[in-house]
Amino acid sequence: MKQVFILLAAVLLLGSVQAQDDADLVQVLPPDAQKCVLPASPDAIPEDASYEDLVSAKKQVAEFQGELELFRECLSAAEGNPDNTAGNKAAIVSSFNYSVEMEERVAERFNEAVRGYKERKAAAEG
Repeated sequence: MKQVFILLAAVLLLGSVQAQDDADLVQVLPPDAQKCVLPASPDAIPEDASYEDLVSAKKQVAEFQGELELFRECLSAAEGNPDNTAGNKAAIVSSFNYSVEMEERVAERFNEAVRGYKERKAAAEG
């Protein structure tokens, strides 16, 4: 009977530890990371963008990149909180990675507009 009680206590303890570990893995941004503001991407660039459109878009992209840098600095500061769980840290990394993907998409969209402008200009000249 004593062995059954010890075994039952061990199972309950292990279940409690497992439940705690599972809770630690839930990906939720901690409160200090929730204060970090992910900027909205810049306005869409017109399909037949003029030179002036591209100059304006370049300015917006640069501002966006600066705001992303601040967002990532905020996330990095939040990541240093010793109270963060593994799930909190994973959520911060996911947010950071998402911001990098956003930046890459915006940069590619801008580069496509520049290439399109150059192609239209070359076709008009030649």
